[in-house]
Amino acid sequence: MNAPELTRLRFFATPGHPCSYFADREATTLFVDAGSPRDPALYTLLSQVGFRRSGAHIYRPECRRCRACMPVRVPVARFRPRRIHRRVRAANRDLTLRVLPARFEPVHFALYRRYLSARHAGGGMDDQSPAQYRDFLISPWCDTLFFEYSLGAAVVAVSVVDRLADALSCVYTFFDPAHGRRSLGTYAILRAVDAARRDSLEWLYLGYYIADSPKMRYKGDYRPQERFIGGRWTTAE
Repeated sequence: MNAPELTRLRFFATPGHPCSYFADREATTLFVDAGSPRDPALYTLLSQVGFRRSGAHIYRPECRRCRACMPVRVPVARFRPRRIHRRVRAANRDLTLRVLPARFEPVHFALYRRYLSARHAGGGMDDQSPAQYRDFLISPWCDTLFFEYSLGAAVVAVSVVDRLADALSCVYTFFDPAHGRRSLGTYAILRAVDAARRDSLEWLYLGYYIADSPKMRYKGDYRPQERFIGGRWTTAE
């Protein structure tokens, strides 16, 4: 599929719904028609114009009165780790990484449930079933990998990463709350940068940066990065 073919896709916008990040704002989400054929080539092109994947769905925020959600990607060849990144690497050098195909593993699901109970209690995500877990993280049409981090025999973190034609895209990371001081979310991003660079890919997509949201502001820490603003990618050093 090439770029002109994107114009033949159908998109659907949701009705307004409560924003996940700002209690006083209403959000609208634009979805690619679920009946359209989807594959990594299409996802690559849509990622280049700010779309993301959730389960089998491809979406982008399309809010009328707000543009706070900015797609961000890191040009991995030019990434410059900060002092805190070097400390996180050092703190986690005792971990073992395995890159696995995307599939349901009971040990991963148990870790996911512990993470949600600690980090998102009462938010509607903390009592998910195995089917909901699969529907959220795994897609039948996408090339998805699980980056599994272990301390000895214990799995302490899993990072879900999509492989595109020119990039890796971070989907979600969950970890053992007992190891919160390790900054495992940060470490997972650093190792994804390594993997993209090793495979000669251009970018690592991090999702949406929101400057005024404590939950999403951290994505601005990986520099240089490109932000999709006004229909074009702009570099933030």
